[in-house]
Parts: sequence; structure tokens; C-alpha cells
Amino acid sequence: MTQQIHAAAVTAQHPVTVRVADRIRRMVDFIGGWASWLSLPVVIVTCVDVIARKVKYVDDAGNIHSLQLWMRANVGPVFESVILQEMEWHFHAALFALVLGYGLIYNSHVRIDLIRENLHFRKKAWLEFAGLTFLMLPFCALVIWFAYDYVLASYAVQEGSVSTVGLPYRWMIKSVLVLGLVLALFAGFAAWLQVVTILWGPPELRFALMTLEWPEEDRKIEGKERVKLEDEYGLRLSDEPPP
Repeated sequence: MTQQIHAAAVTAQHPVTVRVADRIRRMVDFIGGWASWLSLPVVIVTCVDVIARKVKYVDDAGNIHSLQLWMRANVGPVFESVILQEMEWHFHAALFALVLGYGLIYNSHVRIDLIRENLHFRKKAWLEFAGLTFLMLPFCALVIWFAYDYVLASYAVQEGSVSTVGLPYRWMIKSVLVLGLVLALFAGFAAWLQVVTILWGPPELRFALMTLEWPEEDRKIEGKERVKLEDEYGLRLSDEPPP
């Protein structure tokens, strides 16, 4: 029953803060889900670049023949080594930037929990509130402020690669970095709205959380407790706790 409450969809009966947070979460989830597919071109371009550079032979006259030179001459300039490497960087930068907020809404971002793990639910909520209010949100806003001018300056001079055969329009990938920070800011604001609702809203209210778990649903089984359950009951991590 508890799991059903936690997974319940946000409805019109929920406070406006919860509904706004849920809409932002859905937007970040949609963009981040599609952006995660950028891992595919990262892998493909990297493999093509490495294989094309390594597959080569030297003929009797001492001339070097490589797969990359052949592809560059017969397929197109896109197989130039510099272009391939810059495409790797661009795809990887876009992937990293656009899933920053995606990681937050699924609580999969890196945490170093030396204190928080052993705190009660409400103290965890206060810690989240302080971290979001005084650290994450101001930091994202500040970086976006400076990064925006960074993009404008790049666009004004039509900045391109430092290499003569590299990719042009570097302001485009810099714009993607700013977009990723904006999405992270939105995700942080959505988490902030949820925490505000927890701290100052009705105590009996329940909705799907992003960076916290309701005290009755905190069923994380890790460390010694996990070993103990597996030894005594033969459980796996995905199994339900014993009655």
C-alpha cells in the first residue's frame, strides 16, 4: 500500500508547488531521456576514429596506406581525424550537459553521505533545503549568467575550431552547455519546491519524491544490512523485505 501511495500520480488535489514541480520533472525527464541517446554517437564516432587510424599498412615502396586516409579521400572530409575527435568532444559535452538535471530528478547524482544517511526524514529535508537554496541554485544561476556572455562572445566572432580543418560554429556547443545548466537549474528548483512542501505543507501529504524518500518507504538495503539479509533469508536486493 505504501509503494502505491509513493508512486501515485500528481493530481489537481495536490498543492500548486507539487504540481509545478511535477511538470518541471516531466520536462527534464523528457529532454534527458532523449539526450541519453547521445551516448550512441559518442561510442560510434570514437570507434570509427580509433579503428580508422589504427588500420593501416606500409607497401613495398614505404608508403603508408590507412583506412582513415582512404575514407577521407573517397567518402568525405568528415572522416578527417581532427573532425572526428572534435565530434567526440561535442557529443560527449552535450550528453554530459543535458543529463545533469536528469540525474537529479532520479536522485542518481553523486552524493558523499557522511551525515545525511543517518538523519531522520525531516532533518534530511532541511539539509536538502539548505543545499538547494544556498549551493545548487545560486551556483547554477551564477554559471548561467557568465556562460551566456561566453556564448554571445563566441557567436559575435563566429568562433570555430583552433584547427584549420576542425568544426566551425563553436558557439553552438557552448549554447548546449548553457541549456544543460538551465535544465539542471529547473530540476533543482523542482526539488526545492518539493522540499518546501514537505517542510511547510500538510504532514499527511504524499507524492512521488525526487531527492528524498518518505520515512515509511526508506527501504534501501546496503552494506552490512544487505549482507545480513542475504545470508539469513537468501534475499536479493530487489526482493521484498521479510515480514
